[in-house]
Amino acid sequence: MDIAIIEVFIILGLTIFLFVTELFPVDKIAIFIVVSLILLGLVSPEEGISGFSNSATITVLALMIIAVALEDNGVIAWFAKGLQRLSILPLLLLVPVFMFITAGISAFISTTAVVIIFIKIIFQLAERYGIAAGKLLLPVSFAGILGGSCTLMGTSTNLIVNSIAQNRGVEKLGFFEFALFGCVFLAIGIVVITITARFLPSKNASESLESDYKLDELITTLTINDDSPLISKPIKSISFLNTPNVTLLKLIRGSDVTNAPGKYITLSQGDRLVVMADLETVEQISAEEGLTKKMIKKSKEEEEEEEEEEEENLESEIHLVEALILPGSTFIGNTLNSLKRFKLEGALPVAIKKRKNIRNTRERLIRKDLDQIRIKPGDRILLEITQAELNTLENLEGIVILKTHEPFESKNKTRKYITLAILLAVIGLAASGLLSILASSLTGIALLLVTNSLEMNKIYHKVDWQIFFLLAGMIPLGVAMTNSGADLWLSEHLLMLFEGKDNLFVLGALFLITMILSGSISNNATAVIMTPIAITVASGLDLSAKPFILAVMFAANFSFFTPVGYQTNTLIYSLGIYKFKHFFIIGGILSIILCVAGTLLLATLL
Repeated sequence: MDIAIIEVFIILGLTIFLFVTELFPVDKIAIFIVVSLILLGLVSPEEGISGFSNSATITVLALMIIAVALEDNGVIAWFAKGLQRLSILPLLLLVPVFMFITAGISAFISTTAVVIIFIKIIFQLAERYGIAAGKLLLPVSFAGILGGSCTLMGTSTNLIVNSIAQNRGVEKLGFFEFALFGCVFLAIGIVVITITARFLPSKNASESLESDYKLDELITTLTINDDSPLISKPIKSISFLNTPNVTLLKLIRGSDVTNAPGKYITLSQGDRLVVMADLETVEQISAEEGLTKKMIKKSKEEEEEEEEEEEENLESEIHLVEALILPGSTFIGNTLNSLKRFKLEGALPVAIKKRKNIRNTRERLIRKDLDQIRIKPGDRILLEITQAELNTLENLEGIVILKTHEPFESKNKTRKYITLAILLAVIGLAASGLLSILASSLTGIALLLVTNSLEMNKIYHKVDWQIFFLLAGMIPLGVAMTNSGADLWLSEHLLMLFEGKDNLFVLGALFLITMILSGSISNNATAVIMTPIAITVASGLDLSAKPFILAVMFAANFSFFTPVGYQTNTLIYSLGIYKFKHFFIIGGILSIILCVAGTLLLATLL
């Protein structure tokens, strides 16, 4: 094996490891990949940055910008608002109807943007009509993925696969060329999820923050004030620290941090206690023991100003609001302590609930001072805010308010209709073949800007740049696989493994391998890795490349059996309603059925 091939495999292995463990954000991983490939000479500097000018990358960026306009002008919410009328339907009908509508919209609009809006709608329905959110969120996410697989512009994965195939001399895919297959997969998904929805958790989003947000698992920092009766007392004599309702995780004294402090340690003024307890208990012991819930360090002047404001607003009602951090939020990478630099519309961070992932165990969560825990996509922050300020909280970009009443925000109807008309024009031009998806989407952006239906600052703040950098960073990896011959080496060994096997078996194996890989890393990264291999395998078997390309495209999207392969699954998993087993079992059943169905359907093209 050539040394260049070994180097590519090492980078590929490290990439998969970093994606799975989430040691770094995906955009950082992408930059690491580009730099590594250039330094090792596996790609030229020009090839290393070719992903930033790749037509698929720019097309995905353009479609994300259009999605920003659709959301900002209320088009997506307008579509989803009608779903509230469906609350009278029984669950057996509600699930398939929700899935069908979600899939229909996701075929033409960013799946992530659609699912984010539907999360808000489902929480509203749960609060008003008692509908169990757990019965709808997972089906909506799965439907968004299935719907996005029906058209060429439905997901970034489809565009990436088509771009790589074109660069290798394969005829480009048409806008609706594989829509029939996608619709069959969607129908299968709706049937399977409707049947298995009875096994999804019946958790209702309206049960209250305490149960839905799992506040009993919250970690909060309490500071001992100068008038606290706890001063000079050993931990063993403090009653609330010796009850099952409160767990003392660490003691912070100045710059010294003591994990699991011993019971004979005497407390002093200014000590900070990091405890795990429910909100009611924290409020009670804070009042009784002279403690302060304090996440953000403030100067004396700031504290005095806040005291004056509190005296002026004694009658102001305090609300607790749960905010979900979205991909691309400006809060990502910052600590709770650093949030004071941002305009929080008067909201004060009270606590943070970390998103579930492989590394995010309890020990991981408490390893640092709470003020130093960095915010990531999918984390949830509990905010204190007054009624007067509540209506302005949604002005914050990059978050979704999950638990509180939804303030009414009027949208400009003219811009809403203009934006919708532009979307339909983009779809029409691309579907008819008059313009490519890239040309039509760029034209749509120009029209949005000309009609003042889109502002440039919205683009800078709301576009998920992580996806853009991920695509731009993964494409050079595909180039390196070709330059080094790694894709040819893999294909030859796969052909040796499949020697004597039926073509149907080879197609099914490729579908299964791609699907498993997509469940561990990004669907886009999977597409970049597997598409060249699929084309080479097809060439080695002297078969048409199209069924193999479509197998990779569908399988890369169909990462249902884990919550980490697709962004929408990660978002709903972060809400704390589902466990990994719900994805593994229900998503696994769906994945197996789709793998078999996909193999049989695509085999008709051989």
